[in-house]
Amino acid sequence: MPSGSSPLPLPRVLSILIFVAIFTMAVRMPADTDTWWHLASGRYIVEHGTIPTTDPFSHTRQGAPWIDHGWLAQLFWYALYHLGSWPLLALGIAALVTLAWWLVWRQCAGNVYVRASVVIWSAITSSVIWAARPQLLSFLLAALVSYLLQRYKCSNGRLLPWMPLVVLVWANVHGGYAIAFILMGCYLVGELLNRLTMHNEDTVLSPRQLRHLAGVMLLSFGVVVLNPYTWQMWLYPFRTIGIGVLREFIQEWQSPDFHQVWQQPFLVLLVGALLALGRAGRRADFSDLTLLGVWVVAALLAGRNMALCALLSAPIVTRYAHLALERQLAEWRALPHRQRLLDALVRPVTAGRLQTVLHGAFLVLVVLAAVLKIYLALQPTVLQKAMRESLPVDAVSALLERRPTGALFNSYNWGGYLIFTLWPDYLVFVDGRTDLYDDTLLRQYLAISSASEDWHEQLMRYNIRVVLVETESILARLLRREPGWHEVFRDQVATLLIHETAAGE
Repeated sequence: MPSGSSPLPLPRVLSILIFVAIFTMAVRMPADTDTWWHLASGRYIVEHGTIPTTDPFSHTRQGAPWIDHGWLAQLFWYALYHLGSWPLLALGIAALVTLAWWLVWRQCAGNVYVRASVVIWSAITSSVIWAARPQLLSFLLAALVSYLLQRYKCSNGRLLPWMPLVVLVWANVHGGYAIAFILMGCYLVGELLNRLTMHNEDTVLSPRQLRHLAGVMLLSFGVVVLNPYTWQMWLYPFRTIGIGVLREFIQEWQSPDFHQVWQQPFLVLLVGALLALGRAGRRADFSDLTLLGVWVVAALLAGRNMALCALLSAPIVTRYAHLALERQLAEWRALPHRQRLLDALVRPVTAGRLQTVLHGAFLVLVVLAAVLKIYLALQPTVLQKAMRESLPVDAVSALLERRPTGALFNSYNWGGYLIFTLWPDYLVFVDGRTDLYDDTLLRQYLAISSASEDWHEQLMRYNIRVVLVETESILARLLRREPGWHEVFRDQVATLLIHETAAGE
């Protein structure tokens, strides 16, 4: 070790702190509205020893063909829940998120401070999807495919047998396996453009490597059929994006609204990417441009893609931001007074024995603070409070106590929770499995919940005798005044109404 150098330099401390910070950020209430039905499906598979091919959870689609595309992920999440309840589920999420960003970190090059800044900001941008859903495993697998492709391009890494194996697992984990083919397609197009434009600032795939990549794509496409639903999984990604109600009414499928604070980190990342590309002082790699262009467009079309865009663009932004910074520093160093200022700023953190003590102490304090935050976030009272603020916990208890007969109409956002807590005693009207319900039934749900058009007739058509919806919803307000309906429970979150013909009333 050179004299005067520190065994614990700031860049090394910073690298450790990045992943401490990401893991800590990811420890939270692990469930969102869809987590519940994924857990219920995992429980169903374990208890029945079979993967469902028809719907067992709703009375509106009971027995209809259902592609449970996330069955393997559901088993994973349910195993964590069964072994350690919500705390283990939360820690599992944090571990997967941290692993995904470690794969991204491996792809980033250049100044460690630039890498750290971009990765942390991108992680914050992606945090909107950190929940116990198959989508999070897609997030991790997208990072792995991106890593394999980047290593193949820059270090002549191997795609076989890893890429087909990843796609095989992915096709049994989530319908988002199509992401792997989008990434491979971006590299094929980008590298062809690099060759056509004689790009020489970066490593460019040779014709042999391009043929190999195309062959791997075809092989990976073939292994998609190795799942419980065989060839139907080839078409599954198109089924979901073809549902109009998704784009019209479900927020994560709509274009981002940058007036909402939680979506603004993506806007900052996008501006930063443009600035980095503009100030890098060299021609951009077409593979980078293709990847960035495709995922920015995807994110602007559907907010759910912002997380993937942040994940996949972070290495690209880092590379060009590093070049832009080096170019700017070179210009400043050409000015004597700026050189003296830079030396004064850098010297305190690059030398001195005291540096090791200070960095070590800072690292210990941050780790202790992270452990405390994680401990507090996993307390049962914190998790229960988070559930009671958004879910009909007490209304479900009231329903199970009274046990009226008749079909249930429920809020879309609570469908998954009601499957988890009420099945098989009660079947839901609707839940987050939009690919199962299709446009027709989802529009019927919207008509009933908003009390528009023929909502009375729709209630009668489905023999609805129990209604569990938000307390301040239009339907709840109307049914309170409707003859034959009685409100048997109400709190700030939910209202439970039962028709007089229901048994037990």
